Parts: sequence; C-alpha cells; structure tokens
Amino acid sequence: MYYIDLAVTGISFGCMYAMMSVGLTLVYGLLRILHVAHAAVFALGAYATVLAANATGSLALGFLAAIIVTPLFGMAIYRLLYEPLLGYRPDVPMIASVGLLVLMQDAFRVVFGEQGVTFRRNAFSFTTFDFYGVTVSAVQIALVVTAAIVFLGLHLFTTRTRIGVGWRATVSKPRIAASFGVDPIKVRYLNFAIGSALAAIAGGLVALLNNLVDPAIGFVVSYKALAIIVLGGLGSVRGTLIASLVLGLVEAYGTIFIGAWLDRDAIAFLALIILLMIRPQGFAGARAA
Repeated sequence: MYYIDLAVTGISFGCMYAMMSVGLTLVYGLLRILHVAHAAVFALGAYATVLAANATGSLALGFLAAIIVTPLFGMAIYRLLYEPLLGYRPDVPMIASVGLLVLMQDAFRVVFGEQGVTFRRNAFSFTTFDFYGVTVSAVQIALVVTAAIVFLGLHLFTTRTRIGVGWRATVSKPRIAASFGVDPIKVRYLNFAIGSALAAIAGGLVALLNNLVDPAIGFVVSYKALAIIVLGGLGSVRGTLIASLVLGLVEAYGTIFIGAWLDRDAIAFLALIILLMIRPQGFAGARAA
C-alpha cells in the first residue's frame, strides 16, 4: 500500500505542476516568451486565496477572489511589460520577466512579512480518507479533481467554441487566423487571463496543502515549470501534461531510493536533467533524423 500512497502523492503534485506549467506553455506557444513572472502570479493566487478566505471565512470565496485578481494581474503583465518589448529579441522580455518575479517576491516580503501567512481555519487541509488501506488527503483529491475538470473544460473550450477555435488558430497559424477576422490582441489577453487563473488555482491548492504562503512559494515551482515545458516540448500542452505527471511520480518514488541523499526538489531537478539528456526534444517533440 505504501507504493500506492506514493503514486497518489506523485499524481497530485503532477496535477499541481500541470496547472502551473500550462500557463507558461500557452504564453510561449503564442508569443515565444519564457514567462518567468508566471511564478509571481502563482504566489499572488496563493496569497489572495488565504487572505480572502481569512477575511470572509469561506474557502470558496478565497478561490473566487484569486481567480478574479490573477487574470487581471496577468493581463496587466502583458500590457505593461511584454507588449512594449515584443519587437526585441526573445531574451529581452525574459530578462524583464525575471526582474518582475524578483520585484514581486520582495513586495510580498515587505507587505506580508518574511514568515508568510496561514489559514485561520483550515480543517480541509487535515481531512483524510482511507480507501482500503490507502490514505488520501482532501487536498490531494481536490488537486486531481480540479485539474481534471480544468483541463477537460479547456479542451472543450478550445474545440467546441468559436473563441476557443480562434485562439488555437492564432497560436498555430496567426496570419491565417487574422485573415479570418480573429483579433490577435484579444487572444493574447485571453491567453494571459486563462493561464493566470490556472496558476491561481494551483497556488491556492498548494497553500491549502502546506497551510502556509511565504514570499518564496513560487520560486522553486517556477524553475520546475520552466524545465517541464522544455521537457514537454516547448509550446505543447499535451507534452506539458505528460511531463508534469512524470515529474510528480519521479519525485514521489525517488524519495524511497535516494531520499537519504537528496531532498524532493533535488530529486526532481536530477530527474529532469537526465530526462532532457535522454530526450532533449521533449515528450511531444519530433525525434531528430
């Protein structure tokens, strides 16, 4: 049963990485920019969830506040940071994005304190269920169920709605999409809004999982997310989902074999390095001839 427990842990963390990383993939697929500041959106979502939940006494309102605030912040990042830099080399907006991440991390530290914030009432985080000897926490279930609903909804949106189809067309064939009347500027704003909302949900769930949000909550996750989108094949949502689940499972099972020498994050980065050496084109990339 212990190995099944680890599988549950790995899948739940993989779902969190997926919700965080897909936003990066969407931005890269559309603008060819490594959106490093996405980690600041993740952290903002976590803070908004905790603060709103503490103020209202409702966890649902906490997540609702995060889903409202972070898309606005994400769209502001595009308008004020990236749009003026689109004519420059791709490394220029990436460097600006790193600067924004550092600035936001320091802003969180100044406003909320070095120690971070916690939920005042958080029985949800400590609720567990036992299924035939396998212990599963309520937060783990929430991570998996939320990810499944979110990505199913995203799939239906991009395949069954006019706006979603136009969005996909703009990512793959921007000139053709524009000739059919699709507004690329609106698509970019939509891209940042959806990606930011996904990061906010992931941040709020991680806040629940740890019962803590500190200024550095998005820092390590951002490194992993960048490696995940490379491993998944830059711009590929399907590859990103696969890479996220693989990383979550490798982290979980790696603690058994090399946990005495490396912590969880070190195991993840070691696995990512090895996987990228074996398959540098990523899971969704075409193998070189």
